[in-house]
Amino acid sequence: MVGRIPIMDVHPVVDLGRLPAKATVGEPLPVRASVFREGHDRLGAEVVLTGPDGVRRAPVRMVEHPQIPDRYDALVTPDQPGDWTFEVHGWSDPVATWQHNAGLKIPAGVDVELMFTEGRLLLNRVIAGGGLTDSERSVLTGAAEAAADDARPVQARLAALQSAELDAVLASHPLRELVTVEGPYPAYADRGRALFGSWYEFFPRSEGAARDEVTGEVSTGTFLSAAKRLDAVAEMGFDVIYLPPIHPIGEVNRKGPNNTLTPGPTDPGSPWAIGSKDGGHDAVHPDLGTLADFDAFVARAGELGLEVALDLALQAAPDHPWVTSNPEWFTTRADGTIAYAENPPKKYQDIYPVNFDNDPTGICREVLRVVRHWMAHGVRIFRVDNPHTKPLAFWEWLLREVRDTDPDVLFLSEAFTRPAMMHGLGAIGFHQSYTYFTWRTAKGELGDYLTELATESDHLMRPNFFVNTPDILHAYLQYGGPAAFRIRAAVAATGSPSWGVYAGYELYEHVAVKPGSEEYLDSEKYQIRIRDWKQADADGRTLAPYLTHLNKIRRAHPALQLLRNVVVHESDDDSILVFSKRHEDDVVIVVANLDPHGARETMVHLDMTALGLDWNDSFVAHDEITGADWSWARHNYVRLDPGHEPVHIISVRRPR
Repeated sequence: MVGRIPIMDVHPVVDLGRLPAKATVGEPLPVRASVFREGHDRLGAEVVLTGPDGVRRAPVRMVEHPQIPDRYDALVTPDQPGDWTFEVHGWSDPVATWQHNAGLKIPAGVDVELMFTEGRLLLNRVIAGGGLTDSERSVLTGAAEAAADDARPVQARLAALQSAELDAVLASHPLRELVTVEGPYPAYADRGRALFGSWYEFFPRSEGAARDEVTGEVSTGTFLSAAKRLDAVAEMGFDVIYLPPIHPIGEVNRKGPNNTLTPGPTDPGSPWAIGSKDGGHDAVHPDLGTLADFDAFVARAGELGLEVALDLALQAAPDHPWVTSNPEWFTTRADGTIAYAENPPKKYQDIYPVNFDNDPTGICREVLRVVRHWMAHGVRIFRVDNPHTKPLAFWEWLLREVRDTDPDVLFLSEAFTRPAMMHGLGAIGFHQSYTYFTWRTAKGELGDYLTELATESDHLMRPNFFVNTPDILHAYLQYGGPAAFRIRAAVAATGSPSWGVYAGYELYEHVAVKPGSEEYLDSEKYQIRIRDWKQADADGRTLAPYLTHLNKIRRAHPALQLLRNVVVHESDDDSILVFSKRHEDDVVIVVANLDPHGARETMVHLDMTALGLDWNDSFVAHDEITGADWSWARHNYVRLDPGHEPVHIISVRRPR
């Protein structure tokens, strides 16, 4: 039933309140609702949070939206991880109603003394409610006395009841009547890494690999050799090191270089073809080392401030132990063969997808066992491969089971699929999601997508902007040259609180297997890639210093560590993207020339209120990339040359 003060369209609410909205410790959570009533009397609204400890936090007053009638907004901030709830309270505000009416009637000479009497009685009710400081009580008492003092001029008495000082006290101690409560609605606050982090992906088998100059044979990298690369990753400012599957690789139908069906005897195969005679999802590939070696890798990463994210790919090679022990976990075709994975026209003959319909209980228990196995070995983040090809109900169960005992464990959804499925995966528990960012390269679509992720789907999913992956080498990078790599990294690192790169990005690897394809030539998915990091550093042929600078900027600016604070601004050029992020006094403006082939110059038009400034203010614009300073205001000229620096990352320095 609708309450006495109707409260409708509450946000954020997921699945009618069955599932919690996304929240993060320390991140402002926007709450909005439509609050209204009959007639012309004034009303108020506030949000009340209740924490995991069961303690209700102080109410946060909601503010009426300047352009949307009856829409009220507030920001509330969880201060500890766990299950939260929020309520929206609406009430009739007799003091605000009186102030409005008095401002009209008293100057017009209508019911003057009656209005003053009613005002004095209302103020005395606020005083009687208690909870006031001495100074607040003094303000209220003085106003009530002014209302009763008919010896003073009417204008002076009214002014005493309309002062900013009195309004501030009344805002903190509203007089509530006909209070209506909507909720509670759930929200879950995750640890900070669920929102903010810089990810780096590499294949351990390629780190430390070498080619014999005589025989041409390639020796594989190991956990021990890969651990030596961690120092460089940490020095670039990354927080998470993500490893593709580290398990034994199937020998049946093994893929060769560039996804061929004719591998040589020494070809390593795809890590996503999991399982062989050497074990399955709970084993490590013997070429990489032992489980103890993996533990040492995780320990070394921790010493450097890196968290290890491990790939969770629920599929099996034809010679995976599951195929023998539990053939019912797979799909048998009419001819008696087990169906391999397909994404037409792509075929994955080296992979059997899991069928969750034949023995869902058995599969659920086995996957939970595998996840807990790696959790016990220090893994607290899982990147989940193709979760959209498994039932949503399964993921909801698995993520809830893990959260109940280990709420710090995070899951990243790798699902480039329909929006409903991507949102659904986020809603049922995935902490982060891959996005369409890779395919958003133009000004309009990038601006719209940043806004969508920050304001429309933020309660459902958190984005992670990977600039490339072993599967995705966008044409923008194939043909854009080094400037394209700088542009995409800068926009990703500032546009999303979480972003990532796949190894080789800093070496400008950009050659596709064939025109029109997004697959790398000599893809690391199918063969070991040997990179000479030291020589690249010595020759200066690396983007590593730029990535390091970006991560340093991200850590220095709290505004860049949040999602919901993006505002897109205007420019007169179709290739100049402008957006800002603000948190309290920290304001960052990003101006990016998205054309990697030519210089662009234009006027940039800023929404000054979004920056926390007045329309006529000026400020010092400090370029965090080049160190240059300019005097900026509402309208500013910019010229960005991809041959020099295609992106401004500007911190706003207000004049003292």
